[in-house]
Amino acid sequence: MLRTKTFLSTWSQERSMKWLVLLWLVAFSECIVKIPLRQVKTMRKTLSGKNTLNNFLKEHTYSLSQISSRGSNLTIHPLRNIMDMLYVGNITIGTPPQEFQVVFDTGSSDLWVPSVFCQSLACATKSMFIHLRSSTFRHTQKVFNIKYNTGRMKGLLVYDTVWIGDLVSTDQPFCISLAEVGFDGIPFDGVLGLNYPNMSFSGAIPIFDNLKNEGAISEPVFAFYLSKDKREGSVVMFGGVDHRYYKGELNWVPLIQAGGWTVHVDRISMKRKIIACSGGCEALVDTGTALIKGPRRLVNNIQKLMGATPRGSKHYVSCSAVNTLPSIIFTINGISCPVPARAYILKDSRSHCYTTFKENTVRTSRETWILGDVFLRLYFSVFDRGNDRIGLARAV
Repeated sequence: MLRTKTFLSTWSQERSMKWLVLLWLVAFSECIVKIPLRQVKTMRKTLSGKNTLNNFLKEHTYSLSQISSRGSNLTIHPLRNIMDMLYVGNITIGTPPQEFQVVFDTGSSDLWVPSVFCQSLACATKSMFIHLRSSTFRHTQKVFNIKYNTGRMKGLLVYDTVWIGDLVSTDQPFCISLAEVGFDGIPFDGVLGLNYPNMSFSGAIPIFDNLKNEGAISEPVFAFYLSKDKREGSVVMFGGVDHRYYKGELNWVPLIQAGGWTVHVDRISMKRKIIACSGGCEALVDTGTALIKGPRRLVNNIQKLMGATPRGSKHYVSCSAVNTLPSIIFTINGISCPVPARAYILKDSRSHCYTTFKENTVRTSRETWILGDVFLRLYFSVFDRGNDRIGLARAV
């Protein structure tokens, strides 16, 4: 989830009872402008209508099996594919543990979950952290905002024990939300950021860094396998790589610079013609984004080459185009990574076909693309903090 910076603020020192009262007040104290929800409209079969959404939430809420398997070198943690919209996995926080479904997100660095102080509509259907039930909880007075492409949250920095399967981080800094905007009705509770520490809005040490520093993982790497269509089967793994999830060899791509999961792209081509990134560009490899996003002018040009017609927030094509449209090839550090039409064309709830290329609304000085789940379903991805690089290989 790519996001833009907002300023942090702090509360003055208060006693315990006054702190609880202030939490309620802060949740209502600011007028927050709603940001249009985009990512949730990228699922394979779009949720439409209030009843459909409510039924979906009742059927799918918090039923993911959370049995992580741990070998001598790595921990494999299950994720669930929510209709190609997002991938979620369970974590627990507190003593005794309270369970939450979170997006494991390489585009951000903060961990946050809803709290009982959140009165936003987005929190109404989610599991909320109840601090009074945890004997290991401790709070701070640091309040801050995080802004994503899909929405934003206002949170309070706190500390508690966090478990990812059998991996544990004690006294882990994380955020409890006081207000959320733009996440209404989406079947996840919060976000677990896996980007570098310098990307943290709260200034807290990310959980992966704590696990690494405490020796809980043998190697400073994590990796993703994202399933296609199937609800089960996706995983995130920590401390190593399970070779059963990819074919051939891993191709290692150095980061443009340490501090973010962004790589250099040589060009983007179709039928041997360059259609974008003609002078080289950069791309964020982002498990928290569903689509492939890029600059408006270049995305619009790609839509025209596909013969796509704009309708609402999407661009539609004939479903038969899946069999005729060519692959779009991202050449990354000299490595060709084709994205075939069967991957970049999806069906909505009415079985109408649309493309998964979308404008990146975050303005940057350089041509920047976001390679989200559409790309990562095709390519097993390894995020190597020890060597500041990303490994890509064909997913099984």
